[in-house]
Amino acid sequence: MSGPDSEPRRRVLDAAYSCVARFGLAKTSVEDVAKEAGLSRATVYRLFPGGKDQLLGAMVRGEMDRFFVRMAVAVADQPDFPALVEAALTFAHREIGGHAVLQTVLVTEPERLIPFMTGEQGRILGAVVEYLRPLLEEEAAAGRMQPGVDPDLAARYIAAMGLSVMATPGRIDLTDPAAVHDLVRREFLGGILAH
Repeated sequence: MSGPDSEPRRRVLDAAYSCVARFGLAKTSVEDVAKEAGLSRATVYRLFPGGKDQLLGAMVRGEMDRFFVRMAVAVADQPDFPALVEAALTFAHREIGGHAVLQTVLVTEPERLIPFMTGEQGRILGAVVEYLRPLLEEEAAAGRMQPGVDPDLAARYIAAMGLSVMATPGRIDLTDPAAVHDLVRREFLGGILAH
């Protein structure tokens, strides 16, 4: 019952998501979540002894994890590393923009959501680096990297750049394939991959 993917825990997290979608972060209570999950308040507190903050933090963490798993699946069939990075940025832009609950919370109560997301930043960055490092090691082994480029440092750079652009694309139109192509080839990979 206390495992990270146990059925009651999953029900509670799904219920928390439904409540946040309906009421927002501030107005969602542990009681609302318990009722939505069909469980007692005591059960919710046994699973999340830190109460609402721990519960909502776990919900945000789970949503972020699912997002990156879906991204990995979506980009898995790309023909080369640059195309994979381009596909990841395009996927992220589409998914983030189309996520109704995220967009609503970002507009109505960003001050409540941002701390949860910021708290996950280091963990997510580390996971993306772990995903990218072996791909870059393959690029290096195949002679497709600039001489002297460390795959670990390159993975950290690409991960940080990617997460930054996903969060705030700024001047880049991520709906324009040519703009994404240029961004990835020049700014992300220009000094990393051999031409």
